Amino acid sequence: MEFSTIGLFVMAAVTLLIIPGPAVFYIMARSIDQGKKAGLVSVLGVALGGSVHVLAGAIGVSAILMTSATAFHIVKYLGAAYLIYLGCKTLFSKADSTASEIPKAPRKNLRKIFYESALVEVMNPKTALFFLAFFPQFISPTAGSVTVQFLLLGTIFIILAFVSDGLYAVLAASMRKRMMGSKVSSKVVNRITGTFYIALGVFSAFASPSK
Repeated sequence: MEFSTIGLFVMAAVTLLIIPGPAVFYIMARSIDQGKKAGLVSVLGVALGGSVHVLAGAIGVSAILMTSATAFHIVKYLGAAYLIYLGCKTLFSKADSTASEIPKAPRKNLRKIFYESALVEVMNPKTALFFLAFFPQFISPTAGSVTVQFLLLGTIFIILAFVSDGLYAVLAASMRKRMMGSKVSSKVVNRITGTFYIALGVFSAFASPSK
């Protein structure tokens, strides 16, 4: 893979990761309720669950390419369409929650927290769909093994997510009272997330399939 492609992927991934999603709110809930250690253990569990999706996605995308190159490009365009759909759905969401509405997670020991976090991520079909929609936009059949490319991008994404989620866990643990009383509207987050999803989807749809 070209360094420019990897660089573009990193920028897109970082932009997505710094915007809080369900996994981040779950991790924050653990940190707020049980402290930094519980939050970081949740981060490890979510990373393990994400790794399972990356491995499954690499096998699946490689199998699609073995069927035909045309099928692979169809998957890329469907992925772009899915990203645009996610963007529109998020952008026009009517939800107006606040950080003070972060769900309170039941208290559990660290081992249970780790396994529960991993299981929750593994059983989340939206994560699998997102990886299958997002990663192929940066993969080219002419750049070598598609499986290796997918695993490379997946590893980069998991590492970036681990760092980002870890920072959220530490922040939530150190600012419990202030974060619980925050009145930041989720509408702002939804608009940023939705706009970026749409932009990424449109860019992917009109980019050359060979890039």
